[in-house]
This record gives sequence, C-alpha cells and structure tokens, in this order.
Amino acid sequence: MRHGITRIAVLLGICTLFSGCMSSLVYHPRKELARSPADAGLSYEWVNIEASDGVKITGWWVPAADARGSVLFCHGNGGNIADRLDTLVIGNRLKLSMLIFDYRGYGRSEGSPSEQGTYADAEAAYRYLTQERGIAPETVILWGRSLGGPIAARTAAEHPCGALIIESSFTSLGDLVRDRFGMIPSLLLWRYAYPTRSHLEHVGVPVLAIHSADDEMIPLEHGKELYRSIQGRKSFLEISGSHNRGFIDSLAVYGPAIDGFVDEFLVRKEAVSP
Repeated sequence: MRHGITRIAVLLGICTLFSGCMSSLVYHPRKELARSPADAGLSYEWVNIEASDGVKITGWWVPAADARGSVLFCHGNGGNIADRLDTLVIGNRLKLSMLIFDYRGYGRSEGSPSEQGTYADAEAAYRYLTQERGIAPETVILWGRSLGGPIAARTAAEHPCGALIIESSFTSLGDLVRDRFGMIPSLLLWRYAYPTRSHLEHVGVPVLAIHSADDEMIPLEHGKELYRSIQGRKSFLEISGSHNRGFIDSLAVYGPAIDGFVDEFLVRKEAVSP
C-alpha cells in the first residue's frame, strides 16, 4: 500500500510539474502590437483598465457612428488585439462600437495569463464599459472567440448584458484536449477548466453560437454541443473555413447572421453612444 501511495504521489508531482509548463500551450501571447485600428481606417482610443487584483490591462475603444450597441470582445489565446482588426472592421460596419482588450501578459497589459486572471480581466473591461463609459448593460454584446468563448460566457453568466456570441469555442478545455490528444494530456492540464458549457447553463440572454465545419482545431461537435446546452433563446450559424479564418472566408453569411441576431434580440437605448 505504501508503494502504491508513493506511485500516486510521484504521478501527481509529475502532473503538477508539467501542468506548470502547460501554460505555454494554453496561452500564446505576443507583446508587440504591429498594427492599430487606424491602419484599417478606424478611429479609436487607448483604454487603460485596472483589474480587481491590481493588474493593469490595456485595450482599444473603437466607436461606431450611430451605434446600435456596444461589444465587449474577448479574443483567442494567440497574439494580441492587433491581430483582430478584421473583427473590428466587421463590428464597425454593423454599427457596433467595440471594446477589445488584451488579457494580462498580452500586448501592453501587465502580468502573466491564467484562467482566473483572464476572467478578472474581462470583468474589469465590463466594469469599464458599463460604469466609466456609462453604456447600458442591456445594450452590451459579450462576444468571445475560441478561448474567449468561456471568458465571455462566464462574464455573461455573472453580469447583465443584452446578448452573447460564442464563436469557434469548445465545451471545456479538458473536453477539447481529451478529444484531440487523449486522457493523459488532459490530466496534465487539470489547472485549466474553461468550462464554456457550464457557464452557458447560467446565461439568460439570447445566444448566437458560431462554428465552422472545417475547423481543424476545435471540432464542429463542440459548437453544436454548446448550442444544445443553451437554455433560452438561441441561434446557430455553421460557417466554413479554418479555425482562424472561417469568419473571413464565410463573411457573406457571417456578417448578415450577426446583423440579424442583433436586430432581433438586442435592446436599443438612447444611452448608447460613442
């Protein structure tokens, strides 16, 4: 029995050691911002926000003329906000003002990324949007792509908003790693849950789920399972193209679908302004 306990302790020690190194597999931040919204012809301003634990994060506020709503955008695990200009352009054309921010450790944001840290960063961005900017919560769309999916879903589950968009995301990080690589790698990532499906079960606003049938990183079934887990009003859009370019390759259906979703479900108020 003693030998059995020792083996278990060694196994747990190895898992703990490797899980510390796994951070570099979960997060791929880049510090340098190669571009800005000005390169896409958009007006913008830098935003500096302090999270609840004192970490300072940065982002961009990109106002839209005659805005019909405001988006809090949670990006994926790679790069930084400068890699999301295509999304900012799409939002602007849909007359949606956009607040996009970098998680801690990304771009000009301080600190190092962690699951709880990314949640705290999104909450800080939400507080900035609704309190400092004075945007009415019911006119806010929380929008998360890939790793940003569970972050946006958690924020929507805990704070009032008008709608939620989950794009190219997974049911949970453990489910994704287990589906792609097997049980052992998923055990090594035990510190990272990112349970998108569980968060969605507590979301009461309309949800649009988007996923590509050609997604080579996150299987389409994850998107469909997320859609099935949504309790209230919901829509599903199946697009085509790779994980990182599907929304661009499918723009002919992607843009109109988001436009229609916003038209149908988002509350409009005079308080919405650039």
